[in-house]
Amino acid sequence: MTDLQTQMKQAVAEAAVAQICDGMVVGLGSGSTAALMIQGLGARLAAGQLHDIVGVTTSFQGEVLAAELGIPLRALNAIDRIDLAIDGADEVDPSFQLIKGGGACHVQEKLVADRAERFIVVVDSTKLVKCLNLDFLLPVEVLPGAWVQVQSRLKSMGGVAELRMATRKAGPVVTDQGNLVLDVRFEAGISDPIALERDINNLPGVLENGLFVNLADEVLVGEINDGVAGVRSLERVA
Repeated sequence: MTDLQTQMKQAVAEAAVAQICDGMVVGLGSGSTAALMIQGLGARLAAGQLHDIVGVTTSFQGEVLAAELGIPLRALNAIDRIDLAIDGADEVDPSFQLIKGGGACHVQEKLVADRAERFIVVVDSTKLVKCLNLDFLLPVEVLPGAWVQVQSRLKSMGGVAELRMATRKAGPVVTDQGNLVLDVRFEAGISDPIALERDINNLPGVLENGLFVNLADEVLVGEINDGVAGVRSLERVA
C-alpha cells in the first residue's frame, strides 16, 4: 500500500468516525479502511470523547481488533437496532452499487449493512469504477459440497468462476461461516447488479454473493489534492 493510499484511507476513516454519536449501536466493517475506523473509534472512546457505544462486528478479525481496543461488542442476534454501519468496499459504481468480499466476510457484512438505519461506505478513490467486475472478481460464498455444481451453473450464466485458494496455507479459503468462496468474472462486467444478485442467490448451494445493491446511503471517498489527503462525500439520491 502506498503512503498516499494510506493517507486517503486514514482520512475517510476519521471522517466516518466523526459521524458516530453517543449511545449509538455501530456496525464495524472489515478490511484495511474499516480497521482504521475501528482504531479511531477506540481512541475516541478511550479519550472520553464518545460514550455508550456498542459495536457489532462483521468478521472475526474485526471482533479481535475491537476487543483489543476496549470497544463494547454485542452479537447481531442480541441487538434490536444498528444506528450506523461503516464498512469499506472493493468497487463502487456510479449508482452506489458495490462489490464486497475481498476478505471473504461479505455474508456478515451484508447482514449488518441491511440491518443498519444508515450505511456509510469508506473507500479511497481507486475503488470508484464505471462498471462493476471489470477489474475486481465477484465473490460467491458456497456450501463446501456444492462448489463444483455452483461453478457449473455460474458458467451457464456467462461467469468464469474459480475456487479461491489460501495464500498462507494449503487448500481453499474457508469463511467465518465454514464455507468456500468462488471468485467470478463476467467478461463484459456487471450491467445489472440488482438482477444478478438475485439470480446468483437463487442458485442451490449459494449462501450469499458480494453484490451489495441499494444498501449504501453515503460514500466517503478519500482523495489526494495538491499532495494533501481529503474526503469527498457522495450522497445517494432517493
